[in-house]
Amino acid sequence: MSILVDKNSRIVCQGITGKHGGFHAGQCLDYGTKIVAGCVPGKGGATFEHGAFKAPVFDTCYEAVEQT
Repeated sequence: MSILVDKNSRIVCQGITGKHGGFHAGQCLDYGTKIVAGCVPGKGGATFEHGAFKAPVFDTCYEAVEQT
């Protein structure tokens, strides 16, 4: 299975508020990936921050895709 990502891809990161999810999301941002939101059950309404970057966190991927 291939994952196709290009410069126009908008990424929703699952588990973005956790230790490993936040670390890898930060690495992706440093390389220029366009992360538009994160999703973590029970943490909707939070914000993920990496330097000056901020992304909203939703409870489900469906909500994240619909609102971003």
